[in-house]
Amino acid sequence: MAITAESPDTQPQNALQAAIWVVGAAASFMLMMIAVRELTTTMSSFQVLSFRSIVGIPIMCLVAWHMGFRKIRSRRVGMQISRNIVHFGGQWCWVIGVTLLPLAHVTALDFTMPMWTAVIAILFLGEKAKSHRVFALLMGLAGVLVILRPGLEIVTEGALVVLFGAVLYGASNVMMKSLLSEDAPWVIVFWMQVIQLPLSLLPAIFWFDWVWPEWADAPWLLAIGVTGMTAHFCLARAFQLADATVCIPVDFVRLPLAALVGWLFYSEGLSIWVLAGALLIFGGNYYSVWRETRSGKPVRDKA
Repeated sequence: MAITAESPDTQPQNALQAAIWVVGAAASFMLMMIAVRELTTTMSSFQVLSFRSIVGIPIMCLVAWHMGFRKIRSRRVGMQISRNIVHFGGQWCWVIGVTLLPLAHVTALDFTMPMWTAVIAILFLGEKAKSHRVFALLMGLAGVLVILRPGLEIVTEGALVVLFGAVLYGASNVMMKSLLSEDAPWVIVFWMQVIQLPLSLLPAIFWFDWVWPEWADAPWLLAIGVTGMTAHFCLARAFQLADATVCIPVDFVRLPLAALVGWLFYSEGLSIWVLAGALLIFGGNYYSVWRETRSGKPVRDKA
């Protein structure tokens, strides 16, 4: 989704409301993580993602009915398909990471997504490699090295998968930037649910053992379908109310929240190295957003 840095003047009341919406998005992401953990104990990652679309499609159909079904027509079907293949790859990597790594570790590495978006935009869209973007990239890479500590610790497959997923999310954001010139954000979300259903359902049925869910799984299945949309809705509302420089720092609440959830439900700890690396990544992201806001350029967020 597109988030412009040129928001209305941020009043204290708007800033508080925006912060609450950002915390709501963080809570949605955390509930999604718990749902993934619980469901993947018996289901494959592809089956979990298929239920995300199965639950999400009826909700988006209600939105389409309210907005008018004619308006869901995409002017760039080919780009929609390409973008969703890439985006689905990012989602699959994220789900795998949640099953293999502590939740705080996944969240910290997920903060690198804006960095990869900038790199891909520079390489493939010809955007300028401005000094603040280079600085954010270097800070992000330093943060990744602090978290992974190659040479001192074994770099796990889970960490590499999450990083690759962040790269795919970055590529998806760049493709979405092109789509937004002709398709509305909610149209993109609608087609995301529709296109990604066969991408997840076919492997879940033919490559893995399909496990029929039990009634005890129903709350988690509902959560996996709803939270993906509520997270992005909350972020959209936050950025409508306040500048990116107000919202981005609050988004960092995801890390302590992930650490708290991991500790309460899964007896996970928060490594000082993960915290330090996340602070470096966050610092680079925030500085880049602050500079872009001053120049009135658009800031992009994951959809």
